[in-house]
Amino acid sequence: MNYMFPASYAWGNFSVLAVGIWAIVQRDSLDAIMMFLTGLLLTVLTDIIHISVFYPPNKYLTDAKRFSVGMAIFSLLLKPASCYLVYRMYRERGGEYTLNIGVTHAGRDRSTYEPIDQQDAPPQWPDSSKTAQQAY
Repeated sequence: MNYMFPASYAWGNFSVLAVGIWAIVQRDSLDAIMMFLTGLLLTVLTDIIHISVFYPPNKYLTDAKRFSVGMAIFSLLLKPASCYLVYRMYRERGGEYTLNIGVTHAGRDRSTYEPIDQQDAPPQWPDSSKTAQQAY
């Protein structure tokens, strides 16, 4: 990376790598995995920009620069697969991505909501004092 790209390329990819390690270590955090997915998607865009802007002309393309560009393109080609796998991890951890465009349905569906303060349900166990009185 030192031969071709500016420091922003390395800082962007290494910071996303650090967030990815945090997301893997902290298994119960949806925020960490969502930040990792967002960072991966953002680095796809910035990698395309870096490769297209800093690609050298053919007469200045040395072996080290060719290898650097090849690894950057290889990394860019692997990122969509990584995004898919991270999205599956997000779904396994209970994340739900829903996009609601309308303003009428902004929250979750509350049709299956059951309040816990009502005592209408019968007790789970029979009352032992009533069964003892019926035995006499």
